[in-house]
Amino acid sequence: MSTALSPSGHVDTFARDHLPPADQWPVLEFTTPALAYPERLNAGVELLDKVVAQHGPDRPALRTPDGAVWTYGELLERANRVAHVLVDDLGLVPGNRVLLRSPNNPWTVAAWLGVLKAGGVVVTTMAALRATELTPIIEKTRPVAALVDHRFVDDVVTAAPGLAVVTYGGAGDDDLTRRVTGKPGDFTAVDTAADDVALFGPTSGTTGVPKITTHFHRDVLAIDDTFGRDILRLEATDVVACTAPLAFTFGLGMLVVFTLRAGACALLTETATPVQLADLVVEHGVTALATAPTAYKQIVASGHVDRLAGLRVAVSAGEHMAQATWEQIRDAIGLKVIDGIGATEMLHIFISAAGDDIRPGATGKPVAGYRAAILDADGHEVGAGVEGRLGVIGPVGCRYLDDVRQRGYVVNGWNVTGDTFLRDDDGYYWYRSRTDNMIVSSGYNIGGPEVEEALGTHPDVLEVGVVAAPDEQRGSIVCAYVVLREGVAGDAAKVTELQDHVKGRLAPYKYPRAVHFVDALPRNTSGKLQHFKLRRMAESEESS
Repeated sequence: MSTALSPSGHVDTFARDHLPPADQWPVLEFTTPALAYPERLNAGVELLDKVVAQHGPDRPALRTPDGAVWTYGELLERANRVAHVLVDDLGLVPGNRVLLRSPNNPWTVAAWLGVLKAGGVVVTTMAALRATELTPIIEKTRPVAALVDHRFVDDVVTAAPGLAVVTYGGAGDDDLTRRVTGKPGDFTAVDTAADDVALFGPTSGTTGVPKITTHFHRDVLAIDDTFGRDILRLEATDVVACTAPLAFTFGLGMLVVFTLRAGACALLTETATPVQLADLVVEHGVTALATAPTAYKQIVASGHVDRLAGLRVAVSAGEHMAQATWEQIRDAIGLKVIDGIGATEMLHIFISAAGDDIRPGATGKPVAGYRAAILDADGHEVGAGVEGRLGVIGPVGCRYLDDVRQRGYVVNGWNVTGDTFLRDDDGYYWYRSRTDNMIVSSGYNIGGPEVEEALGTHPDVLEVGVVAAPDEQRGSIVCAYVVLREGVAGDAAKVTELQDHVKGRLAPYKYPRAVHFVDALPRNTSGKLQHFKLRRMAESEESS
């Protein structure tokens, strides 16, 4: 498809002006009827106005653990009023950027939709980020205003002292929840182009340096018209819970895009431990759950997996789900968890499988609308049974905002995700490791995730991260950082026990020659394990 863009609905052309050059874009393909979009499109209208027209205003759209419920009609009215505040009070013009910062709550959803309807570009940031982490995001995206939960405003003010900030959820007279009361409940959405930028998505920073991904209005719908339509298949009667923050595009898809477009209801939780999450599933009749593999594992380990028995569908993403955890859930309650791989650059999941199409241990096949390939070091496709870099092409793709790293992510038109995979003869894709987490020891290539998975089957292991540690004789050795379940001693005997456990499941050369017991593993604000921090720890321990 051509990278030529439609006439923009934006007055402020910043977003388009800072897209990568056309020759650095990935190939974009729209290969199913659902992906045929009109030239003019506003995602806010598609997700809200059209859903209200179809399902009516009285269906519950958002609910919270404390019992609060917003109907679709109330959400539409409040989103429209937020749009009026942005335009009437803050002077927003189409194309301006608006920073959002909050845990998952209904006003965040209303603000997100209001920005889109007003023609703005949403920059949603995680509440856990500190001022030093917000600063480069603000400097790069240049927002003109920020809508911020009153509990999380200090870091925004510190990071951007001159930025117009409106808080919500507080007691002040100028709080957004009071400002909207004087605004009309209707709003004529800006006539944006389908390929106008709708949101900037800061990457979650597993490499330590976030990038800013750009996504069009049509991209927001495309993730539902692919993964949502063909794998997840939400129904209007579903109650959806997801632990990922809305700034993490996994959470945005699950709680806003897929849920609203289906006319379903999202249960918005600000914080919840895995056990609390299992309790919420029962208490609120959740039928669709999405969370990280670690949470599923902890629910199983705590003996609360039966509380997930009422789920119709469950999704795991963010990291590869261990086959042992998947099988434990299936054997206990008959639930086949949907695994999948996505990326902030691609907005959501592009390889997955559901129901009887699931092959335990495999991530799945390309979702309808996508194609994938295994690439060698030169970017050429290799055949089945050969490990290599995963490349993906579909209706969405990587377009970093003014970033030289665009050239590294897009290779020969493919979005190259940084993951090592293998494709089998039946077209299933099997995860091996992140490209930067392949351990080369004495000439052997060892995938860190397979060692993590083997260690994770030990009953005393709650969490584990595996990286390479420098070694004079072998070049590198397998180094494991292990969180043990409460009450288990991390001593020399336990090290030997875990090493023997791995030797009994994998080729002996893959066992961890170094095992360190820690209280917690380093994770970023979206819950992903930060292997780069473990590598620094391993290098530091080796040099000490």
